[in-house]
Amino acid sequence: MLRRVLLGVSRSPQIKKAVSAMPVSSGIVARFVAGETAPEAVLATEKLVSNGLNVTLDHLGEDVTDIAAATATADAYLTLLKQLSAAGLTANAEVSVKLSAVGQALPGDGEKIALENARSICHAARNAGTTVTLDMEDHTTTDSTLSILRELRQDFPETGAVLQAYLRRTEADCVDLAHAGSRVRLCKGAYKEPESVAFQDKRSVDKAYVRAMKVLMNGAGYPMIASHDPRLIAIAGSLADRAGRERGSYEYQMLFGIRPEEQLRLARDGQTVRVYIPYGEDWYGYLVRRLAERPANLQFFARSLISKK
Repeated sequence: MLRRVLLGVSRSPQIKKAVSAMPVSSGIVARFVAGETAPEAVLATEKLVSNGLNVTLDHLGEDVTDIAAATATADAYLTLLKQLSAAGLTANAEVSVKLSAVGQALPGDGEKIALENARSICHAARNAGTTVTLDMEDHTTTDSTLSILRELRQDFPETGAVLQAYLRRTEADCVDLAHAGSRVRLCKGAYKEPESVAFQDKRSVDKAYVRAMKVLMNGAGYPMIASHDPRLIAIAGSLADRAGRERGSYEYQMLFGIRPEEQLRLARDGQTVRVYIPYGEDWYGYLVRRLAERPANLQFFARSLISKK
C-alpha cells in the first residue's frame, strides 16, 4: 500500500515543491544521486571504475513538454560523453536515456523528435567508444520505445533495451529481443501500473522476473540483470551456469547507493557489475521511486528527517 501511495505522488508538483525545498533533501539525495552536474557524475564514475565496477549514467528528467527542454537534455548527454571520453572512462561507462526526456511525450512529432535526439546521442556515444541503453518508462510508452529501439538498431545495433518484469507482456518481449548482439536490461519495474497490464504482488513479480531471466539466459543476446534481491541474483547465477554462459557474457546491474558492498563483492568474484548513476537537477521523481521500491530506503529517509531538522 505504501509503495502505491509513493508512486502515486511521484508526479505531484505540490509535493515535489515541498520536498525539494526541505533542507534535508541534500542528505537523502546525495545517497542516490551523484550530483547535479556532468563533472560530478564523471567524478562518481571515476571512483566506481577504480574499484572494478562499470557504470551507466542517466541525466535525470522525464516527461519533457517542450522541444527546447528535449534538445537541452540531448545536449547534456553530448557534453557528458565528451567529458567521459576526455577522462578515459568510456571503456567502462555508457549512458542510459529516457526517451520522454528527449521529446517522446511531445504532441504531434514527439516520437520523431525523440528518435532524432536519441540518434545524435548514439552517434556521440559510438564516437566516444561507448554505448547507449534506452530506459523503459510506464507501460503507455512501451510500444513507442521498442519502435524507436528498432529504428536505432538499424544503424547502432549495440543500443541496449530495458524490459520490466512486472509487465505481463515482458516474457514475450524477451523472446523477441534475446537474439545475438542484443543487450537487454531486465528490471522489476518502478512505475504505478494497473493490474490489467502488470503483476501487483511481489511473489508474482518475482516469478515473472525468473521466467524472463530464463528466456534471456538461454538466448543469444547479452542479459543485464538489474536487481538488488539476493535471491534473484543467486538464481541468475544458477541460470547462467545451466545455460553454459561464461562470465562476461552477461552482467549484473545495481543502483548507485544501494548495496554498494554487494556490488564490490560480485566484482571481486569476477562478475561484470554495472552501477546505474543518476545525476542532474530533476531528481524528485527518481528519488520517490527509489523510496517506494524498498522499505529500508524509506526508513533511511525518515531517519534523515529526524536527525537533520
